[in-house]
Amino acid sequence: MSSPAHSGPAPFDYLAIVVCTLAWGTTWYAITLQFGVVDSVVSVTYRFALAAVLLFAWCALRREPVRLNRAQHAAALGVGFFTVFIDYPLTYWAEERVVSAVVAVMFAALAFFNLIAFRFAFGQRAPRSAWGAACLGIAGVALLSWSEISEAQMDARALVGLAMALGAVICAAIGNIYAHRGEHAGAPVSSLMAWAMAYGAAMLVPFVLLTGREWVFEWSARYVLSLLYLAIMGSVVAFLLYFGLARRRGYTTAAYILALTPFVAMAMSTLFENKSWGVTGLVGVALVLLGQWLLLRAQAAASRATANVGVDNAVARN
Repeated sequence: MSSPAHSGPAPFDYLAIVVCTLAWGTTWYAITLQFGVVDSVVSVTYRFALAAVLLFAWCALRREPVRLNRAQHAAALGVGFFTVFIDYPLTYWAEERVVSAVVAVMFAALAFFNLIAFRFAFGQRAPRSAWGAACLGIAGVALLSWSEISEAQMDARALVGLAMALGAVICAAIGNIYAHRGEHAGAPVSSLMAWAMAYGAAMLVPFVLLTGREWVFEWSARYVLSLLYLAIMGSVVAFLLYFGLARRRGYTTAAYILALTPFVAMAMSTLFENKSWGVTGLVGVALVLLGQWLLLRAQAAASRATANVGVDNAVARN
């Protein structure tokens, strides 16, 4: 996940970071507005079916080709399976059991799981400092989880919710592997994400039918507006900006978004879910964010070292 050799971030890159942070920082609470009449998996299906249609329309508007080759379709299918079909239902189920900000902070650990996933999938070596930062972040997630379990008095519902959130993070990391493969296969961001969301939504349909869930829709302003927000801002706009930024500036720069979203999510939970944060939980959050910051510094240092070696080699050849 090294950064391309580009100049400093342009104003649009800063805008992408701000928009993604605000979008993903608020979608955690928006998801809770989907609960009630409509089953969570059905809501996920609606969300990504709508997002896929909007992305295909965006591709048509920009006259961007949507035909993919076999390798690109395989990457899109992988993203759709692990991210849409598994990751998001687990996320919704987790938020039914624990406060949304807790799930958001656990997802801040995605960078640590990416480190492990990309090591096994692509053989990418990370400096020892990065692994130390990863351990620090995972310790923070453990502390935060223990805090939530203690507050719930070892309630099985909270335990299941935390396990689901952890499973969702792992699946998101695997989904990122396939997104990375799609990039290397030359798939445009918009068409890759459009197909991934379409595949994921299509896989959810038989799951809904086989598990006996009802196809119902809630026409309340709360449900419709939150669904539109999740589909448009959380799935279309944020995904395009995030992966566009990752391709322009590298995954190191894009990963700063993961370190910023928990602050927004925590503020939303405090304001709207009456969440109070105990000392143990706050220490856990601090460790996650400190580990994230140290990891980003380690990756940035490694990227600069690689770039410098490349420049030295080029000079030596000349």
